[in-house]
This record gives sequence, C-alpha cells and structure tokens, in this order.
Amino acid sequence: MMQQIDMNSLEFKAEMDKTEVFIKKVNNQFNLVQNPNEEVNEGVTMGLARNKIIYGKRFCPCFMVIGETKEERKEADNRICPCKPALEKEIPEDGLCHCGIFCTAEYAESQKKKDEIEEVVHRHSKGLTQEQATTLLGKEQLDGDELEALLEARELKMIDFVLVDVREHMEYQMGHIVGTDILVPTSQFYAKVEEISDKKDTPIIVYCHTGSRSYQVQHAMKSLEFKQISNLQYGIISFNGNTQKG
Repeated sequence: MMQQIDMNSLEFKAEMDKTEVFIKKVNNQFNLVQNPNEEVNEGVTMGLARNKIIYGKRFCPCFMVIGETKEERKEADNRICPCKPALEKEIPEDGLCHCGIFCTAEYAESQKKKDEIEEVVHRHSKGLTQEQATTLLGKEQLDGDELEALLEARELKMIDFVLVDVREHMEYQMGHIVGTDILVPTSQFYAKVEEISDKKDTPIIVYCHTGSRSYQVQHAMKSLEFKQISNLQYGIISFNGNTQKG
C-alpha cells in the first residue's frame, strides 16, 4: 500500500524546508533561477519532498517512479533531481528542466513577459461547434486552450468525456482543473483505474503537472483497452482556465 502523506504533518513541513534549501543549492551550483510561475515551483517542491519521504531520494516528481524495491528503482534508472537529462540537455536547449522549476535567467525573464501578455489577451470563450468539439476530442495530445474549449463544450452538453487527474493527492489538493471527474494517482494507478473500468468506451482526458506522467498513463490505459485517451500535453501548468484548491 502506497504511503499517504499528510501535508500538515511536522514531518512533511520539515522535509519541505529541507527541499527548499536543496533547490537553492542547485540554483547556486549551476547558476540557475526558479520559474517565474510560483505554482510550478510549489508543486515541484512538494513532489520532491513527498518522494524523499516515501523513497528516501528526491526522484523527479514529473515521472512515475518505477520499481518496488531500492534495487529495482536503481535498475530502472529513475530520474533523481537535479537529473542528468535536465542538466545536459533540457536546460541548455530549452532554458528549463522538464518539471520547469530550474531555469536559466534568460528563460525566466522571457517567460515572465509572455505570461503577462497571455494574462491580458487570453480568450475565455472558445465557442466550438459540436462538430469541431467532437473532432478536437479525438486528438491524442491537447494544449491548455483546447482542453478549456472542450470543458466549455461539455458544459453545453455538446460532448461527453471523463477528465482524470493522475497526480498525487497533495498536488490535487493544492490545485486542480475545475471539471476534473476523478483522481487516479500514478503511484496507485492499477488499483484506482479500476474505478473507471466501466468508462472504456467513453473518451478520457488525462493530465498531470507537465504532461509526462499523464503521457505514461495514457499508454497504460490504452493497453487496458480504454478506447479513446487524450493527454494534456504540457500539463496543468499550461492550462489557463479555472482551477480550484481542495
């Protein structure tokens, strides 16, 4: 049984403090800065602290941790923060690591300006026709605006789908997309997915923090014969629609 973490416990708060110190050390060591989006930073920090408590290592929270034992996890070569792919490829090429918490100063400044523009110009009503909504629902990889449009179309009863958050319980409590139907944490995937086993013929949309865990879940659900699975490609951090805590 996967260990449940109480975000209000002294143990978790202490580990959060240690993780924040760890993040500052990484920034100083590699001349990096944190993402201008504080929700990204908080979510990743919580995930790192959670993994440290459960596994004894700060495994990257944006990927499923593979392996039941220490030996199996070592053999699986799970990403440990700061991971080699981030330092050697993602940050030099993209300006930030996959989870988004570690950035170059240039990327952070550029993204801050883009976020300010996006906040001003973002259109909240997408106005899809039923035919457009049905076509869009058939895409395997969705962006944030497309999901927002589909949620609006569902609210207008043009289409139907199940929206699944595959992050962990603490991430869900911190903030999830309004309209999410069920939480299926990747750490408990095969047990929790049984709760929607009667929805194999209904379109499913899955999302996580950055799109990695949900991409893995997307393919796992296909292997379990769910007919139509879409993934929020860049995760909840790319979604500008309504979210809520709790």
